[in-house]
Amino acid sequence: MSDIEIRTEGRAGRITLTRPQALNALSYDMCMAIDAAMRNWREDDAVDLVILDAVGEKAFCAGGDIAELYETGTKGDFDYGRTFWRDEYRLNALIFEYPKPVVSFLQGFTMGGGVGIGCHGSHRIVCESSQIALPECGIGLIPDVGSSLMLALAPGRLGEYLGTTGYRMGPGDAIYAGFANTFIPSSQWPDIIQLLEASGDVAHLANHAQIPPDGSLTIAQSEIDTGFGGEGLADILNTLHHSEDEFSASAMKMMQRSSPLSMACTIEMLHRLRSSNLSIRKALEHEYRFTFRAMESGDFLEGIRAQIIDKDRKPRWRHKDQIVPAVEVSNMLRPLGADTLTFEEE
Repeated sequence: MSDIEIRTEGRAGRITLTRPQALNALSYDMCMAIDAAMRNWREDDAVDLVILDAVGEKAFCAGGDIAELYETGTKGDFDYGRTFWRDEYRLNALIFEYPKPVVSFLQGFTMGGGVGIGCHGSHRIVCESSQIALPECGIGLIPDVGSSLMLALAPGRLGEYLGTTGYRMGPGDAIYAGFANTFIPSSQWPDIIQLLEASGDVAHLANHAQIPPDGSLTIAQSEIDTGFGGEGLADILNTLHHSEDEFSASAMKMMQRSSPLSMACTIEMLHRLRSSNLSIRKALEHEYRFTFRAMESGDFLEGIRAQIIDKDRKPRWRHKDQIVPAVEVSNMLRPLGADTLTFEEE
């Protein structure tokens, strides 16, 4: 079986991730196959909508296939990673801006690269098993694949919280935060997909939508806004440290697993995006500034070593004291000049 199955069924373009043994992690070739198919279907009058789903119960897509990124990066070859992220981000923008409905079925884990293909379409379906998260700071990256746009748009300071802690959102939380918009029990998915294929009409989704289970983010919103309302990482950590409550202790525990440089850059990036005209392209362009430099100047390679390669879970971050100079944040997020991320119409 290949890693992905692409075909047309009735009025629908179908993209199914078929790599369950790797939690459907995205490889570069998978991204490019999705990109090519969606560009073809965009101009095809026989295709009314696109359906994205995946084989297996554990995950829609638990991220990107980063083993190759580590192997090339540790040899001093940063171009492979830069090319991977550049082309993946262009696919994310393509999905976000797609002129036809894009329906994604997000069972189990949807993380990292899975968010980039699964959470930008017009109709994002979650079920009782769905868990959506952005754990990138834990491997020395930042929330990318366009997720910084959703984080910047999330209620209050929820973006800073989700981006720095990697908190896993259940279906109710995912809808509240803007990463999904419809809850339908997974037992109904096969019948709904058949209806979509036969009719090409996304109205069937509303007829099957149900009220999602209660999440916890709505209840914690005021605590999140207070704890993560600071201008930078140091302000947030100081507030949490001096708040003697269970929420703050839990947040700091999650943040201790993350790269301080990545967290500081995530917070700064969200603040910059909110102060500008928010768009998917602006978000991706800012993300690319960081990922372009992530191997050479960031904690990415060390994060992958600790979490994926050696699995000792003891990363040696650049800023063990969690104090990140503002100049280092600025350097990671400064414009790339000739290497700036561009898109097809530009």
